[in-house]
Amino acid sequence: MKNTHLQHPEDSILTGDLSALDWLTSEDNHLSVKIDGAPAIVWGTNPANGKFFVGTKSVFNKVKIKINHSHDEIDQNHSGEVAIILHACFANLPRTNRILQGDFIGIGGDDTYTPNTITYVFDDVIDQTIIIAPHTIYTADKDLRDAVAHPLQYLPYKDSDQVKWVHPKCWVQQTQRSHKVAFARQMSTTCEFLDSKDSASLQKQFNGIIRSGLNIDDITLDALAHANQVDVNTLRLWQLVASIKMDMLMQCRNNGPRAYVDGRQCRGEGYVMVNQFGVFKLVDRFQFSRANFNNDKFANV
Repeated sequence: MKNTHLQHPEDSILTGDLSALDWLTSEDNHLSVKIDGAPAIVWGTNPANGKFFVGTKSVFNKVKIKINHSHDEIDQNHSGEVAIILHACFANLPRTNRILQGDFIGIGGDDTYTPNTITYVFDDVIDQTIIIAPHTIYTADKDLRDAVAHPLQYLPYKDSDQVKWVHPKCWVQQTQRSHKVAFARQMSTTCEFLDSKDSASLQKQFNGIIRSGLNIDDITLDALAHANQVDVNTLRLWQLVASIKMDMLMQCRNNGPRAYVDGRQCRGEGYVMVNQFGVFKLVDRFQFSRANFNNDKFANV
């Protein structure tokens, strides 16, 4: 898949793409935990020159590219805490012919870390120098700008003295969703779907409502439909698919570190599920996303 942001399944249906409904009922899935680390670290061998590099997601920029093949280049391209983290990663990450991406959790020496919005508590103090949660592997023939992302299904490394890898095992308990999905399909036949521009505008409005701490109820949907001159049935379908997603999220489990938001234990950031019908994220927008919207740590790296 292209190197793009993962989408919520409910957002994808606004334009009439109903593949998320097949995705929700597929039985052949790969599930992985989304770890709320920061910043995102990309490392591996640069196909353009064969050299090992580290960087943030700015390695994929089309214009202002920041790829670091040495400590000197890190100092040229970055500053502050991001530079400190990249120096530690360059010194400790294993050299590899692959191109990988993961979330930085912290420097060893503690059992509790808050790299971004979520606080993670490990069972033991981490002795390794750095803690990384890898989640994506890329293929690129000539240039990182053409890199294609693939979910990292199997961790290619074991913990070393330098690196603690966080790649929890996870699973979803069986739950009945087919009847709700069937109703969503029936409901979709009554909808007038949005074009991509109107869909993007609605998604921003949904996110703004979530950020403000409000819930999205029937009254809110009616108001949004009227203000945007769109079919309210489409927004009600959005709400139904979101509820099916939450049913699935409630059945997901993992063996990773305990997660907390504002001192209260939570399910973590969520999960990514991959199957033949696509790749979407399972995230509680009214818990994690709301907290994350109001946290701008490492927003521009």
